[in-house]
Amino acid sequence: SIKPFSPELHQLRRFKGNQHVAQTILNLLHESEIVNSHLDCARVQDPYSLRCMPQVHGASRNAWLHLKDAIETEINSVTDNPVIFSEDHTISGGSFHGQPIALPLDYACLAASELGNISDRRIYLSLEGDTPGVPKLLLKETGLNSGLMIPQYTTAALASENKGLCFPASADSIPTSLGQEDHVSMGSIGARKALQVIGNVEKILGIELFYAAQAMDFHAPLKSGKVMTAIHEHVRKSITPVINDRVMTEDMEAAIEMIQSGELIELANRVAIEEGLPFETEWSELFTC
Repeated sequence: SIKPFSPELHQLRRFKGNQHVAQTILNLLHESEIVNSHLDCARVQDPYSLRCMPQVHGASRNAWLHLKDAIETEINSVTDNPVIFSEDHTISGGSFHGQPIALPLDYACLAASELGNISDRRIYLSLEGDTPGVPKLLLKETGLNSGLMIPQYTTAALASENKGLCFPASADSIPTSLGQEDHVSMGSIGARKALQVIGNVEKILGIELFYAAQAMDFHAPLKSGKVMTAIHEHVRKSITPVINDRVMTEDMEAAIEMIQSGELIELANRVAIEEGLPFETEWSELFTC
């Protein structure tokens, strides 16, 4: 159901990230034949991993806005110690302390992990065979074939690893320098953990892309919206449909590379402009990296 992405719903809870994600999903599904074929579906509500994408993805985007604001403030600040204002005015202070960045980094680490967590839930959901026309394990002939069961083990492992990496580095500090430096931010550790989590999330999203392309094949001859159809066709240039069990390492790596390169975002934006789709919202510039 596309009802959970309705603008009037998100006007009542005006988190910028939620509104941005909901509008983006509607744009991606604009004139989708697949969606239109399910408008009379008897299902009242979808699982949270689908229905609550604006709230979960949006909260992660809001966390990113927090980090973006902190970084922009930091790189335009003076963090020397001491700070020499003039020949007669010098202040020895604590402007070097990394806490203003360390806390948003830990927040962003958790936010990234949650994107991977909900992605893994959707991957698992796609294997259950509850969507009309889409078989269990995303394969028509199972039994001797395991279908796409095993790559989800990878996403589950990565999502679980990320949970362990989410302990906030800024919550820990050990005194040094004879107690003079008795509280530090540990922001460098937080940054490294955040990068590690993001790397894992890129892998999870790549595998979700791999699964989504396989699932879309079963909706043929119906097509999704122009943007999603273009993305599906782009994926199929590098990853062929899975008919029987095979080693899927190269498929997964190809999909992960598409996520990491940003090429799908460029393709989506190009198609949206060509089709005159309403991709711009008042929040778009906020979320532009």
